[in-house]
Amino acid sequence: MLVKTHAIVLRSIKYGDSQLITDMLTETFGRVSFVSNIPRTQKAKIKKQLFQPLTILEIELDHRPNARLQRLRDARMAYPFTSIPYSEAKLAITLFLAEFLCHATRSEQQNVPLYRYVETSVRWLDGAQQLFANFHLAFMIRLSRFLGFYPNLENYSPGCLFDLRSGCFVPAIPMHNDYLSSADAAQMATLMRITPQTMHRFALSHNERNRCTQLAINFYRLHIPDFPELKSFDVLRAVYGE
Repeated sequence: MLVKTHAIVLRSIKYGDSQLITDMLTETFGRVSFVSNIPRTQKAKIKKQLFQPLTILEIELDHRPNARLQRLRDARMAYPFTSIPYSEAKLAITLFLAEFLCHATRSEQQNVPLYRYVETSVRWLDGAQQLFANFHLAFMIRLSRFLGFYPNLENYSPGCLFDLRSGCFVPAIPMHNDYLSSADAAQMATLMRITPQTMHRFALSHNERNRCTQLAINFYRLHIPDFPELKSFDVLRAVYGE
């Protein structure tokens, strides 16, 4: 069945000498892996340049429900970036978030609100002129709402702890080791208040921003099986310093 849908590129891996395996988050089917031929000429219909991290595409596929790899029939840019390819900081953020999404949405079926949240967020980053250093923090914590484990914002008070399993602030040490100290709980409380509209109000140091990023990763690691360390976090650390 031929289907047209919007899709966001998460990862591309060379397969053999002439093919690419590309993981995408699609609006119609959720996560889908595609196989496509690597173009040999500039006149090829599907160009390799389309498969950069977080590129927003309009694709056509011959959807086969039981196939592990789908075949692309056509692909074109749905939203050409105007700033991301030319900004070292934005490239580092998109590389990090593409790897993050690759693992966070690994088993995701059709989830139109989630897809639209990701696409709208990426477009916002591309259009942002300044004060976007906290973008990935706002994105990560808000994404958990669409995945079903958004933290409970209530009951925070200075000195309390954060239970990573329940996603709640607690006054005493829980009956397990998956919790944050009062200092890290305070950082988590800060993290959960950040939105794209308010992120410019949060003046985090490089160390604070990197620590908040690590806390968010730890939170996802506890709620999503086999969530790994993110290699691209080192690139993000290098951009924002230590």
